[in-house]
Amino acid sequence: MGFYRDQILPRVIDKALGSGEIMTYRSEATEGLTGDVVEIGFGSGLNMPVYPPEVTKVYAVDPAVVGRKLAADRVAAAEATVEYVGLDGQALPLDDDSCDSGLSTFTLCTIPDESAGLDELRRVVKPGGAIHLLEHGLSRDEKVQRWQHRINPVQRRLFDGCHLDRDHVAMVEDAGLEITSTREWYAKGPKPVSAFYLMRCRVPD
Repeated sequence: MGFYRDQILPRVIDKALGSGEIMTYRSEATEGLTGDVVEIGFGSGLNMPVYPPEVTKVYAVDPAVVGRKLAADRVAAAEATVEYVGLDGQALPLDDDSCDSGLSTFTLCTIPDESAGLDELRRVVKPGGAIHLLEHGLSRDEKVQRWQHRINPVQRRLFDGCHLDRDHVAMVEDAGLEITSTREWYAKGPKPVSAFYLMRCRVPD
């Protein structure tokens, strides 16, 4: 699994999550972010082309070395500067209240401890700052949920721990973030793997 996880999977994700449809969702997720942004799960830098001009710097957090190579051209072409600051979204090497905004796209499904990741985002983003989340997760349809639970073990094995059935809305609420808007929909593909969420959150004052 080491070679597959380190060399193959980042390239598969880069292609699968860089389609025109997904990039439209990414653009929607980055809208409204400003200043210095901490992005957990930076990966191959797919969000760089759609960051708004109000974003001046991105603190990139990701364990995938191959992802940095795949991101190089996107980073070089971006208006915002990028600084790689860590490998683990559960332990960010940033000071409290040091970022204006936070972003996670298709990361909370895989991070081992989702609560820790959300707590870290809340810690480093300033009070009143925005945290935007674009994820796939638990469907609201019980029939779809049953399939998600059934195939989740296979999904986790194939995609390095990625879960189909995490309830991100509940986790965000438990983290004490204020959800200012939520959109849920099914993207193209089988419903168990395409229940998408876009949440805009705010760090309480």
